[in-house]
Amino acid sequence: MALVLGLLIVSFLLTAVLIVPFINLLYQLKFQRRRQKTKDPMEQPTPIYDRFHRSKTGTPVGGGLLVIVVTSILFSLILPLVKLLGVNVTSVFPLVDELNVLFFTFISFGLLGLYDDIMKFFGFEKTGFFGLRLRWKLGFQVVLAAISAILMYVNLGIDIFYIPFIGVFHLGWWFVPAAAFIIVSFGNAVNISDGLDGLAAGLLMVAIFALWVLSASILDTTLSMFLALWLGSTIAFLYFNVYPARIFLGDVGAMAFGATLAVVGLLLGKVMALVVIGGVFVVEIGSSLLQLLSKKLLKKKLFRVAPIHLRLQLLGWEEPKIVMRAWLAGIMLAIFGVWLAVI
Repeated sequence: MALVLGLLIVSFLLTAVLIVPFINLLYQLKFQRRRQKTKDPMEQPTPIYDRFHRSKTGTPVGGGLLVIVVTSILFSLILPLVKLLGVNVTSVFPLVDELNVLFFTFISFGLLGLYDDIMKFFGFEKTGFFGLRLRWKLGFQVVLAAISAILMYVNLGIDIFYIPFIGVFHLGWWFVPAAAFIIVSFGNAVNISDGLDGLAAGLLMVAIFALWVLSASILDTTLSMFLALWLGSTIAFLYFNVYPARIFLGDVGAMAFGATLAVVGLLLGKVMALVVIGGVFVVEIGSSLLQLLSKKLLKKKLFRVAPIHLRLQLLGWEEPKIVMRAWLAGIMLAIFGVWLAVI
């Protein structure tokens, strides 16, 4: 416990030192939100979204990249040092294979999100250069998620879903599409939630902490170290992401963090707990999916606007109030999810 707490502090301090120069660098690169009329996945205008996000124009995007870099570099430096010092590092699965799954997801989804951010904020899609429209983005996500799922199934031998009060289900090869679906869903859920200052990052902080508790309970030191470093860096980022935000996660962070959150839940064998712990994310993507299906199939909107945080804004809720109440809901869901995982 002392080790992982120390890692959390180190990660927090390093990110806190680097983030202001990083924000300045993003300003110099003009990697910022631009004032533009956005469209939904069906190429229809979104005037309500544009109205509420107009004030965020000019804010740097890409904070998730710093978190990924800090977490990855610190882990690669500290793990050999810890072993050299004779600390007993335990893991439920073969160490190298477990790390391959974690960092493949963490980095590959981050690179995909970074590419998408570059396309959007530098306007390359307007020149005819290949940009990530919904079908392309979803296609790449499915491929990456399938690779992560195959690594878990083949290299780690994972093929189970545990359902509280019912038992363990062995899915065999069906684990691969099921796990890929969960990974893609969480990657997009966190991305959709990254619409208000501090919303996605704050909920991630709570969810990572809950999964950290679960990893510690099964004595998976490797996973606990990764989560501690990720959590410390996220907390430092959140300091600059709360209202009014000085930096946003961007797709580079939101995609990577959502997908990795799902992979950690799958590694722990606690899928239902993961769904509960990330319950606010599930509600966010659920409201957006229902809206999209209604437009596609019924040719009309199910809700006046989606996702749900935008609906609350339209009802007159102030942004900080929505975020704080979402955090409180996330905390209680995390407690409930951890309870489900350990009963």
